Amino acid sequence: MSAENDNADSSSSGSEMEQDTPLKHKSGFKGEGDDIMPSLPPAVKKRVKALKKLLVAQTDVDTKFYTELHILECKYHKEYLQYYNKRSDIVQGNYEPTEEECDFPSDDEDDVKDLSTDMEGKIKLEESKANDAVVDSTNDKLKGIPDFWLTILKNTSLISDMIQPHDEPILSHLIDIKVYLLEEPMGFALEFHFSPNEWFTNTVLTKEYEMKCVPEKNNPLGFEGPEIFKCKGCTIQWNKGKNVTVKVVKKKQKHKVKGAVRFVNKTVQNVSFFHFFSPPTVPDDPETEVDEEIDNLLTTDFEIGHYIRERIIPRAVLYYTGEALLEENDYDEDDDEEESDNDDD
Repeated sequence: MSAENDNADSSSSGSEMEQDTPLKHKSGFKGEGDDIMPSLPPAVKKRVKALKKLLVAQTDVDTKFYTELHILECKYHKEYLQYYNKRSDIVQGNYEPTEEECDFPSDDEDDVKDLSTDMEGKIKLEESKANDAVVDSTNDKLKGIPDFWLTILKNTSLISDMIQPHDEPILSHLIDIKVYLLEEPMGFALEFHFSPNEWFTNTVLTKEYEMKCVPEKNNPLGFEGPEIFKCKGCTIQWNKGKNVTVKVVKKKQKHKVKGAVRFVNKTVQNVSFFHFFSPPTVPDDPETEVDEEIDNLLTTDFEIGHYIRERIIPRAVLYYTGEALLEENDYDEDDDEEESDNDDD
């Protein structure tokens, strides 16, 4: 048989195969996000439904796994506390680390070592040591690491926009942020510890997050593990005239009959980080619809709480130095590069 005939037969065979494919539909290939179900033959639809039912049953195993994982996290969290407590002592100046404990290489020190390989480097190294001696004599008066947590919060884009200029003097008294995992009901609590200050009498401000580890009744296929669904703040005991979450404004009032005008003082909400401790209330009934604006506020709040627990508290020093943020930005840049590469193709 000739090559031409072979090609013709092959082409013909390919056409017949395409015509015989039961999933062939007029709209062509279904891309990401398209619903393929309407185009499926009835028999295939039934089988797909069976797979979905299997997936729902599979969530029982997922639920058990995540529940036991949370219990395991609670167990090991207690072992992390010794390191968190020592970090807190160093930050507050209650403990001065030894030379051995401070023996950790940094990028700056590596640069100095490279320079010291020649004469110019050695001269600079001596000058650096002399300058360090002057700085050290000044730093002897410093206690711990000033504004450690304020710097971390301001370095975190998710939180920095919440911090207003009038919040910063208060947050400079923030000496520690702690997390405690709660087994039952599943959740966690954040504690913000403050040194004595002129704004409020609380020494600790708390924020509790409750989590659920069951599939949604109306969307069981969307289950991906525990999720925050409720949070509770605390009452801040503000000193008189020091509440930064409110402000007094003058309102103009006009008499309806006489037309006389007067000005009255009215207390209104003021933008502040400390609204974080008074989140919107979530209805107990999960079926109750929540206002869209409140829902958006809660979504952001849950994201911040989760971020503080999972990222900031375990790796606080890297958020203080900004190294953790550089790592996160590196991942974002890689994503952008991948997209541009695909566009070029």
